Amino acid sequence: MQEELWDADVAGRYDTPGIGMFAPEVLAPTVERLAELADGGRALEFAIGTGRVAVPLSEYGVPVAGVELSTAMVEQLRTKVDEATIPVVIGDMATAEVQGEFTLVYLVFNTISNLLTQAEQVACVRNAARHLQPGGRFVIELWVPELRRLPPGTPATVGVSEPGYILLDTYDVLNQHVVSHHFHFDDTRQAQLYRTPHRYIWPAELDLMAQLSGFTLESRHADWHGSDFTADSYSHVSVYRRAD
Repeated sequence: MQEELWDADVAGRYDTPGIGMFAPEVLAPTVERLAELADGGRALEFAIGTGRVAVPLSEYGVPVAGVELSTAMVEQLRTKVDEATIPVVIGDMATAEVQGEFTLVYLVFNTISNLLTQAEQVACVRNAARHLQPGGRFVIELWVPELRRLPPGTPATVGVSEPGYILLDTYDVLNQHVVSHHFHFDDTRQAQLYRTPHRYIWPAELDLMAQLSGFTLESRHADWHGSDFTADSYSHVSVYRRAD
């Protein structure tokens, strides 16, 4: 299902150089923090996509490898760097195996929520542990479910409303599922809709997944700048450490 979602059409318009999640003010702190956490070793990105983070991290001097389910996304990555520079294994991040050990495994921009069951998400965390050397770190960037913004009888929240783009999230709170509805539009009367399904994870639930895989929580911040994580934070960057 996920491979069908991330097809050639989506891959071809995924990159937005200089703006959005590709903006320098977004990417620079992400790359700098990941390079610090790699601690001079190799990094592995689960769901590497078109290389939004992996390419600048590699240019920063960190050896990077990746796992990606969508061949179309990897084809876009290959327009930027070759296999020798950033090797990629085509497969599911919950089960795929990459040769060697790493000091850092990371998942950015809510990607673990693309796995739609708790069992798959637990398997993903365990897969991260398998790839890390003792003392290595696993980093997850993830949004916090906005259930406090859902009054009774209201199943959706507006995540983003800006010129040309609206994000509407519809919640199935019984199954911890969210469908993100991405509306792109211009000055005409036409709009384009793209939908992505997710399973949201509470921070405490994520901590338990990590504990089951031999990790301890090392730090949690609201963003890549290191801002304090509070009850009002919309997202978190959580760093877990594998036991020595």
